[in-house]
Amino acid sequence: MFLTILHAKAESAGREVIAVDPRNTSRTCPECGHVSAENRPTQEKFHCVSCGHAAHTDTVGARNVLRAGLVRRKAQPA
Repeated sequence: MFLTILHAKAESAGREVIAVDPRNTSRTCPECGHVSAENRPTQEKFHCVSCGHAAHTDTVGARNVLRAGLVRRKAQPA
């Protein structure tokens, strides 16, 4: 139900909804791509054990979701 409403709202606003797999989006480093549960020492903190990149987990997750959506968008035929 939610996705139906979301798609309708996006369409009426001239926007596009691209579904992406949310798994590991807040455990994957947006800088080096390293995936590890240890990258999230707390609920809010992200610190990559490979390259040292640090940020808020919401920011990391959002960047990774955006990147995945852009990849899927490019893969879709026009």
